[in-house]
Amino acid sequence: MKIAFITEDGKTISQHFGRAPYYLVLEVDEDVVVSQEMRDKLGHQQFADEGHHHDTGQGSGMDTASHDKHNRMSQAIRDCEFLICGGMGMGAYQSMQAFGITPLVTQIQRIDDALQAYLSGDLRDETERLH
Repeated sequence: MKIAFITEDGKTISQHFGRAPYYLVLEVDEDVVVSQEMRDKLGHQQFADEGHHHDTGQGSGMDTASHDKHNRMSQAIRDCEFLICGGMGMGAYQSMQAFGITPLVTQIQRIDDALQAYLSGDLRDETERLH
């Protein structure tokens, strides 16, 4: 199984999905990390020239253009089952689900701690942290 973590430094979980520059991807087999890889992640910086538009009646990150951006952001982790971050918009959360990646939002800051919580079944998806 592969788990992606949103990060800026490979050690801590970033608080916002769209602003983080990297994914740390851990491959886990029988609760043991067998490989890890830092992958570049598209984010707000790369999309700045595209503007910020909303379809009529849609909330932030819920429009077609945002879903397309989320799709491009997810390309680097299409081989992952889970995405763990400190916060994200509802649109990004729903987009990840649509792409077959289970997002988990947590207030745990250290990647090692969040991984242990996940492996022990104690990582709670804190959807109240969605915006």
